Amino acid sequence: MTRKPLAFIGSSLADLRKFPEEARRDAGFNLNFVQLGLEPSDWKPMKAVGPGVTELRVRDASGAFRVIYLATRPEAV
Repeated sequence: MTRKPLAFIGSSLADLRKFPEEARRDAGFNLNFVQLGLEPSDWKPMKAVGPGVTELRVRDASGAFRVIYLATRPEAV
């Protein structure tokens, strides 16, 4: 199975690093699935943002967090 690299835009990586540890770990685990072409555990399409844009949702004791990504590009997620 081929793994696509992650390409972070703007402050997205710094923003992800600000998530609480449990939420950050869950987001990373699910982004790994996306890199492998699999579906994350909790997601929904974000058609209003753009075609192929998806919201990854993670929750921990402190709240809910979102990662917005586009996985349809051949070069990276």
